[in-house]
Amino acid sequence: MNPEKLHFIVIDDSKLDCFIAEKIIQNTGRNESINTFQLVTDALNYIKGLSNHNGKTIVFVDIQMPVMNGFDFVESFEQLPLDAKSHYVIYMLSSSINENDIAKVRGYSSVKQFLNKPLTGKTMATVLEDN
Repeated sequence: MNPEKLHFIVIDDSKLDCFIAEKIIQNTGRNESINTFQLVTDALNYIKGLSNHNGKTIVFVDIQMPVMNGFDFVESFEQLPLDAKSHYVIYMLSSSINENDIAKVRGYSSVKQFLNKPLTGKTMATVLEDN
């Protein structure tokens, strides 16, 4: 049986981190689609614009970004209707292991887990096992 293909969204202000994440996701062979965004607002508009969403989407969002950060994204995402949110699994990424950030991440019902940056093949394998 072939594993289910998944949709992926990467939100990170770093072009390099978006590129690395995209390559790691592609190497899994599990991607139906990959969309990268450097601005939270662009990602939110994209998600809001998907009315006939099929399948599950894994979202990787960086915590530290200018203008709107990862927490701003999650707070806006959690305002979406339940049927829209039910297709998404959110993982928050950060290069700094800040206990306050980790504790804050646990407070969001729509965030599955906190992950260290950069995204690696090993981390991706763990994410795919959970989904």
